[in-house]
Amino acid sequence: MMPKRRVVRRKGVGTTRTYHGPRGHRKPGFFVRILQHMPGWAYWVGGGAVVAVYVYFFYYFFVGPFGFRWRALYGDVSYPEGYEIHGIDISHHQGRINWDELKDNGQIDHCPIRFVMIKATEGATRTDENFRENFYQARENGFTRGAYHFYSVHTPAEEQAYHFINTVKLENGDLPPVLDVEHKPKNQSDEDFKYSVLRWLHLVENHYQVKPIIYTYFKFKTRYLSDPVFDQYPYWIAHYYVDSLEYQGPWKFWQHTDVGRLPGIKGNVDFNIYNGSYYDLRQMTLGSQETIGEKAYRE
Repeated sequence: MMPKRRVVRRKGVGTTRTYHGPRGHRKPGFFVRILQHMPGWAYWVGGGAVVAVYVYFFYYFFVGPFGFRWRALYGDVSYPEGYEIHGIDISHHQGRINWDELKDNGQIDHCPIRFVMIKATEGATRTDENFRENFYQARENGFTRGAYHFYSVHTPAEEQAYHFINTVKLENGDLPPVLDVEHKPKNQSDEDFKYSVLRWLHLVENHYQVKPIIYTYFKFKTRYLSDPVFDQYPYWIAHYYVDSLEYQGPWKFWQHTDVGRLPGIKGNVDFNIYNGSYYDLRQMTLGSQETIGEKAYRE
């Protein structure tokens, strides 16, 4: 059966055009007509540009060795050579931990787990839902434990410091408190941000009488925390899937992967190494070193 003819009238034009085709067929859209008239090489150039942009952003956010949160694409977790003191850091993201299983069978690169860093607080009000259980169990199961605060860009540093102090009761044998700082407020200058971080450090240092540890990732350290005033604090640097830590200054801890697996923990967990001996690690703990007050009295 021959299709019916439709008469198409265009406004402003005194002629009519007879169009043969099935009822309901419409003329191609504006962009489709442009594509139909583009030369063949333009398709290749446009497609190549889209692929290049995609590859760049994928590499920047997920693969680049200077990025922070990315996943291994090359198989098993790599382990830094030359280090024997291994540890982990945990939060509610690891869920409920089987501490007996972790204590009896947990090893990293055939070495025992010596220390556990535990998320305690975030901002001025939030407390990790598993902190108290994790903090208690870590000590009960013989691990050297530490507690860290996740710095928020939404609340003043003083309020965050007092929240950590009111929540975390460190004891002799615990590692110094940790400030996890990974973001800078967009509306804050670099100088004001530096002051805010130092404010948290000073308040916490005065309370516990020990210098806190600063945790951050390699790129953030070099961009925002390179002022020599921060070098008086021990550093814990996150830098994944590199053979050696590229940060050139002194450091105590290195978080080298966030995709570790261990018995007793469901899912991934961060692996860390300590830059020294087990004796050195124990010397960092409260009660094993000269406190600020004792040093000031002696001087």
